Amino acid sequence: MGVALGAGLAVSIAGIGGGIGMGVAGGKAFEAIARQPEVGGDVRTLLFITLAFIETLTIYGLLIAFMLVGKI
Repeated sequence: MGVALGAGLAVSIAGIGGGIGMGVAGGKAFEAIARQPEVGGDVRTLLFITLAFIETLTIYGLLIAFMLVGKI
């Protein structure tokens, strides 16, 4: 039972953290583009790279959950 709880916590904390991080990064990117529209392409490129790294960390949480469930 403890392993299943750990797996659930790994996925939920990774998902919540990733969602908050993506929201903050997206909001700041929109704010930067609104202030200086001419740098929109550069900000968008950096935003996509940042979102990819955040999503990778979320997938690591899912991987840890799969590893924990595999021990049951």
